Amino acid sequence: MQRFQSLAVASLLTLIAGTASADVVGKVGVDWTGNDIIVDAVADPEVSGVTCHVTYFDRSVIDRLKNGNWFEDPSNNSIACRQTGPISIGDISLSQSGEEVFRAGMSLIWKKLVVNRIYDKKNDTLIYLAHSRELTDGSAKMSISTIPLFGQNVSWKNGKPN
Repeated sequence: MQRFQSLAVASLLTLIAGTASADVVGKVGVDWTGNDIIVDAVADPEVSGVTCHVTYFDRSVIDRLKNGNWFEDPSNNSIACRQTGPISIGDISLSQSGEEVFRAGMSLIWKKLVVNRIYDKKNDTLIYLAHSRELTDGSAKMSISTIPLFGQNVSWKNGKPN
């Protein structure tokens, strides 16, 4: 029991730490049980001038009592990213898998909402992919948003990739 409590506390701290880089900018009630859709503003730590708004479902205590599955929120999410200032790109991954720029817990231990950034060099575009990462069963629920850089005055810390 002590080990389970330690694991639960560690998971809760991870969940809280994962959401610290996002600002809640909206909360919309969707039913009488208190379920909400949360809207977070997420800044990319390596790309200034871009803000992503990520939405996710937050289950209420009443819904958890009614339907069980106490420790998990649904995988449904959405993302929209836009230029919100002059774009300056730091040291970003140029690999096909890109890199994780945001993560928040969607369950006590196993499920995370993740945002990955991918640079499409051929089309000079930043791609932001929101998806759920689950330890045992991957989720096909995802959302994508792009920031075209063509014709923009973009500064690159390490020079624009050729």
